[in-house]
Amino acid sequence: MSEAYRTITVSPIAGALGAEISGVDLSRPLNQQTWSEIHRAFLENLVIFFRDQKLDPQSFKTFAAHFGPLLEDPIVKPKEGEPLILSVTKEKHERKAFGETWHSDSTHWEKPPLASLLYAVEIPPVGGDTMFANQYMAYETLSPGLKSTLADMRSVHRPDHYRKAFFEGAFDDRSMKMRDDEAARANVMKESLHPVIRTHPEIGRKALFVNNSYTRYFEGWTEEESKPLFQMLMAHAVRPEFTCRFRWSPGAVAIWDNRCAMHHPINDYHGYRREMMRIVVEGDRPA
Repeated sequence: MSEAYRTITVSPIAGALGAEISGVDLSRPLNQQTWSEIHRAFLENLVIFFRDQKLDPQSFKTFAAHFGPLLEDPIVKPKEGEPLILSVTKEKHERKAFGETWHSDSTHWEKPPLASLLYAVEIPPVGGDTMFANQYMAYETLSPGLKSTLADMRSVHRPDHYRKAFFEGAFDDRSMKMRDDEAARANVMKESLHPVIRTHPEIGRKALFVNNSYTRYFEGWTEEESKPLFQMLMAHAVRPEFTCRFRWSPGAVAIWDNRCAMHHPINDYHGYRREMMRIVVEGDRPA
């Protein structure tokens, strides 16, 4: 049984993961006790949510920095004047949304983000929810034989969707704009090798670590050979009982542990505008 929370109220939203936290104003400085309890709720629930916050870019960055150093995205243009913040915006006329598949953020990096944060600036009247999936549960419910097979396997992660955006203009019909410089072009050509099963560096729990956006094939296997096992793992990883779904409201904040939770923004609000501020927190090399 988890120790009781004293300075915040933590209300789970699903059996697998996810909790709403109330009783705190994120625009104000956090005392050590409150931050310690928020961090514990983050580790215990994998994704945490706050409602009715009033954050400007500076207060959003100040809160996010409690989780660790903040990272500038090397590929996507940031919010004007705010290099550490992306404006994740889908305009009324746009059909495509940013990241509309099950994924963990930027796993093509050698050190993928520890956490990602979103703050709701403008949301549609209906739709635009985000789903999350518990990858501890995905690993723990595999058969002993498959766990043994995957134990020492690694997979190649690379940002093929960004390469397509750069070289074929695939993102031209939406407002997420790519940086157009040599550093960005070099980054889209990077790939990293990560364990298929990673161990959480803070709590030591094992999680499945593959995703649709970046995982391409298993080390020593061809892409064709990798496809059946990868597809099976992805279907397993997002079983309904492993997930939660968050309905956004203006001023809502979500923070998820990118090391053990995948997410999927749902693109079901054509004709309405949706704008989020996004920050990512520096992580470590998966092991």
